[in-house]
Amino acid sequence: MKVNIDINETYSNTTITIQAPAWNEELQNIVDIMNNKMPKRLFATRDDETILLKAEAIDFVFAEQRKVFAVTSDGHYEIKMKLFEVEQILLNYHFSRFSKSVIGNLNRITRFELSFNGNLCVYFISGMKTYISRKYVKDIKNKLALGGDDL
Repeated sequence: MKVNIDINETYSNTTITIQAPAWNEELQNIVDIMNNKMPKRLFATRDDETILLKAEAIDFVFAEQRKVFAVTSDGHYEIKMKLFEVEQILLNYHFSRFSKSVIGNLNRITRFELSFNGNLCVYFISGMKTYISRKYVKDIKNKLALGGDDL
């Protein structure tokens, strides 16, 4: 991506122009940041206790039996939202879809192992693991090629 900034006293207002061949997720994130759309907070429950989860501390989020759980180094927490709603909130924190039921934090991945069926086994900083289905492997590799915090 190329960024051009032209500062001149003759301008009365700030104007931003984006030139791109097509609309994509990166452009949407830029527009959201410029419009100050701050993501909602993630509240999670465990043992009758509600806590505020920091997105940076979450390894991955998964859906199982109509419930959504966030996995951190401290364990599993239930989130009272749908998986697609959590995904929208976490997009600005370098999360990506790993499978139909899993969203993972790309910045917390430590290593991969190739499975016999073409899926990738992903290990996180906390030691937890999950799988990336074949459908999402190429997209994840492309995002990781951009580099950790620069995603």
